[in-house]
Amino acid sequence: MKKYKLNNLDCASCATKIENSLSKLEEVKSVSVNFANATMTIDTDNIEKVKAQIKAIEPDVEVQDIEKEKTLVSVNELAENKSTIIKVASALALLVIGIIFEDKLHNTPFQLAEYAVYVTAYLIVGWNVIASAVKNIIRGQFFDEQFLMAIATLGAFAIHQMPEAVAVMLFYVTGELFQDIAVGRSRKSIKSLLEIKPDYANLKSGVEVVRVSPEDVKIGDIIVVKAGEKIPLDGTILDGTSFVDTAALTGESVPRKVTEKDEVMAGMINQSGLLTVKVNKLFGESSVSKILELVENATSQKAETEKFITTFARYYTPIVVIGALLLAILPPLLFSGQTFGDWIYRALVVLVISCPCALVISIPLGYFGGVGLAARKGILVKGSNFLDALTQVRTVVFDKTGTLTKGEFKVSEVVTSNGSSKEEILEYAAYAEANSNHPVAQSITVAYQGKIDIARITKTEEISGHGIKAIVDGKIILAGNDKMLHKENVEHSVCQVDGTVVHVTIDRVYAGYIIISDSLKDDAIQAIENLKAKNIQTVMLTGDNQFAAAAFAKRLSIDKYFYELLPEDKVKHIEQLIEENKGGKVAFVGDGINDAPVIARADVGIAMGALGSDAAIETADVVLMTDSPSKVALAIDVAKITRNIVWQNIYFAMGVKLIFIVLGVFGVATMWEAVFGDMGVALIAIFNALRILKK
Repeated sequence: MKKYKLNNLDCASCATKIENSLSKLEEVKSVSVNFANATMTIDTDNIEKVKAQIKAIEPDVEVQDIEKEKTLVSVNELAENKSTIIKVASALALLVIGIIFEDKLHNTPFQLAEYAVYVTAYLIVGWNVIASAVKNIIRGQFFDEQFLMAIATLGAFAIHQMPEAVAVMLFYVTGELFQDIAVGRSRKSIKSLLEIKPDYANLKSGVEVVRVSPEDVKIGDIIVVKAGEKIPLDGTILDGTSFVDTAALTGESVPRKVTEKDEVMAGMINQSGLLTVKVNKLFGESSVSKILELVENATSQKAETEKFITTFARYYTPIVVIGALLLAILPPLLFSGQTFGDWIYRALVVLVISCPCALVISIPLGYFGGVGLAARKGILVKGSNFLDALTQVRTVVFDKTGTLTKGEFKVSEVVTSNGSSKEEILEYAAYAEANSNHPVAQSITVAYQGKIDIARITKTEEISGHGIKAIVDGKIILAGNDKMLHKENVEHSVCQVDGTVVHVTIDRVYAGYIIISDSLKDDAIQAIENLKAKNIQTVMLTGDNQFAAAAFAKRLSIDKYFYELLPEDKVKHIEQLIEENKGGKVAFVGDGINDAPVIARADVGIAMGALGSDAAIETADVVLMTDSPSKVALAIDVAKITRNIVWQNIYFAMGVKLIFIVLGVFGVATMWEAVFGDMGVALIAIFNALRILKK
């Protein structure tokens, strides 16, 4: 897959035509054209044929490799559209002259002066529209907005409504101009949300510091970040203490303190001290690159609403044209006293108002704005289809450890049995867990505080969902949960313990148990309350025993909880919840690494605290860039805001057009009003879509 910039892509229906045409080529495996940011993501071995196909469909559109794209100097919007403005002003002047001197022009031989003024004005402003319509017809592409405008205005000339023909084309081109400016501003507004890409890196080379592009820095290089600069690459601080602004990555407004050995990421802003950083990742693999790539590609996975509108526009325009044709012909033939001139005029009014531009432009912009707003809040949504899915979530399922709790395990108590000492239990448990990366295992080795002599360990076997079986100093050591004791038929007096517990046996004799404590995240209770306020059911899945799970569930006021679960058990519970929630979606929130299978199975998989985690970003549909479970409710809020505005545009555009079509059929609306209505609706819908960015 590769992404290209489509320069001069100023028409939403053009983007749809390009995508549909390219998808039919044998050389193209997959393609998505994003009108909102004028890009094309395509999987093909023959890009030259793709470029030729695009040139045949839209001659003005140029395909540019994004990697070779140069930074463009910002140009004033008026200067950028200078030629169009001159054409509009010239045509407007001629139209005014024609209206003022209408009688004199009309009374010239064969009305030549009248035709000369109006035809000249019409060609000045409408030549490109007519030419595009003709080219599209030659290529077999009918029923686009240029075709509608050409038919409507030429029809007006045919029934000698020349001032209105010029006015319609003039207002159409003016509306397109304002529309282009509005779309351009919306693209800039959305891109400004993501202006987090660092421009340079201060590379330390010996005693010198050289300013280079972040792409030129290698893993292991040393960079210097001064106060006020963006951190250009992911790395570890070697020297210095400072506060960093992480808002661009996480949406958090409170600066974070960093010092030696702390990890920092590209896109953070160094606010105070001088930092010396050792680079851990290439720029293309950094957190900021992943964020930019995800957000830019998000609208390639279209929401069902977008797909519906695209399909709707494809059939809607031909139906309108056929309907207008019947409106022009049938009434004069069926009813006495009706003239063709009157009904042709009414049909032309219907054609003008029926252009679906407002829908095909504003809806992709709305979703793109929603994805941008979510990114600004530290929430990465991997497609506009997932924004829609979030609005339908009725159940949110949380993993416990590392999601609702901090995952910072500490040994809080050691209880002995059968003559064993606390030191002996900790030592053998630490040796059994020495090769494990599980947080519980690490907490035990930290509590032991002694140095692990690997030579004392003969064998280690991890029993999934139960614990560890090891041979230490020739003794068989078991360190695990109560299920493991029953599985190995070890006699023990204690089964249920309140909390996370590791039972220890030495040569099949029960030695005692270790209690591991964990604490809730600061906003965990608030996160559950926020979801309950939305009437969303909350569920917790954990591998802990019943007593530990019940204690956490009670503190959080969780609706349901399931305990002592293996990874495959979690998948089964998610599938069961999906089956029970046929009227809504089920979201699963996990750490993105251990819970990857469950995240993948849920209707909406959400990875939490996954900044820099490749597994999370690959698996999840939504990635929360902080450890805050409260952002789950925020993600749902952003999705609902986006969907509400999108549907406002749909109802508004369809409602206004329907009213004008009815008025046009009954002869109440004029072509002047129709073109104002069409362009007005498009502009209002675009500006309404931009409201998402202000939320």
